[in-house]
Amino acid sequence: MSAASRVIEVEQPSTVADVRRRVDELGIEFLFAQFVDLHARPSAKLVPASHLEDLFTDGAGFAGFAAGDIGQNPSSPDLAAMPDAKSFTAIPWQPDLARLACDVYVEGKPWPYCPRTILRRQMEVARSKGFVFMIGAEPEFFLLRQQDGKLQLADHLDTLEKPCYDLRALTRQYGFISTLSKNENKLGWDNYANDHEDANSQFESNFRFSDAVTTGDRLIFFRYMVEMMAQREGMLATFMPKPFGNLTGNGCHFHMSLWDADKGINLFDDPKDPRGFGLSELAYNFIGGLKKHATAYIAVTASTVNSYKRLVVGDPTSGATWAPAFVTYGANNRTQMLRVPAAGRVEDRTIDGACNPYLAATVILASGLDGIANKLDSGEPNETNMYEMPAKERKRRKIDILPANLLDAVRNLEKDDVLREALGKAVGEDYIDYYAGVKRREWQSYHEHVTEWERDHYLSHV
Repeated sequence: MSAASRVIEVEQPSTVADVRRRVDELGIEFLFAQFVDLHARPSAKLVPASHLEDLFTDGAGFAGFAAGDIGQNPSSPDLAAMPDAKSFTAIPWQPDLARLACDVYVEGKPWPYCPRTILRRQMEVARSKGFVFMIGAEPEFFLLRQQDGKLQLADHLDTLEKPCYDLRALTRQYGFISTLSKNENKLGWDNYANDHEDANSQFESNFRFSDAVTTGDRLIFFRYMVEMMAQREGMLATFMPKPFGNLTGNGCHFHMSLWDADKGINLFDDPKDPRGFGLSELAYNFIGGLKKHATAYIAVTASTVNSYKRLVVGDPTSGATWAPAFVTYGANNRTQMLRVPAAGRVEDRTIDGACNPYLAATVILASGLDGIANKLDSGEPNETNMYEMPAKERKRRKIDILPANLLDAVRNLEKDDVLREALGKAVGEDYIDYYAGVKRREWQSYHEHVTEWERDHYLSHV
């Protein structure tokens, strides 16, 4: 069995007593009780450590309507954020502070609009079939500064036309990136690589994969940590999918596998794979499910109006978008939607920096499980450069195109019964309809906004 075939577990507290011991050992005085809404916006209350046991018993109360899009209105009863002991996270730069990720309850029952609850439910479906869904993520971000009322790249010397992996630009941000790495390792995440990404002043930091809920918790905290670290140094950090039209956007690719829930082995790993990718038949069925549902689930993995300005085939300053536009899979080929970078895992490149990681993992897992249940054929891998394939050839190969905008993606999502079931029933509606309603309003708000581009092109048109 290969070294990559077993999970190295990071010890985590599992009970309130475990958390109390950790709190006392570290000298923690306050804890954030934190949850997210549909947009993955974190909300929290600051709870004194002396009330830790009360927090685990009663939760932290919130007026849900004030906390974002989480299925409440002004007349709704309070939310209770109930902490998960396993999510205990000491704040690296504030020694007396820690975070607990929470599931949302209302009147003593799990709240079906809580993204973390939705993923946990889908993980239970997978576990009932003997699977644990594992994810490793690749979050990208820009470091920026505000100067004279304008947003600028943090490093004014970072001007190369092709800056990816640039040693000098990485060195100039050594203090920030090395501190970020140290913080991840203090948390037990096993940071193993950091790099300057494809756009100027863009970076990526990688930490070890884990189960989907844990990775979701870490991604939420990672964004918060990067943003707070940047602000403490007079910078701004953004995970926005496409903050600049001429630069590569921010992805958050998921590297995924299913593991045996009892034996702890990677079920996607098969060294005898006749295709030579090192994938099992189960993995190919999973890919078949992703391909079947991609044009619908992308409304969740690329969840903003801005996301679709990243998902195009084009030529930014550094030479390529590195983002998919077609429903394909292949080996170590970054023009594919699904890439097989190594044996035993599949990378989904539709996912961007704005995603709600809990909801994104839910729809991907549901799609893959549908592929396994129905033994869906992945088809033959695509080894060509999708950025150069002529439209006639794509049509001949029956290669589907990903939606060009959020509205089209949402329309596809609403028609997908597998994803409708996975996202579950909410209060008097399916969650998928609630999600679609929120995203339609987002699209409408964007559509009603008149831009400088429109004035430049149409002001004197007639």
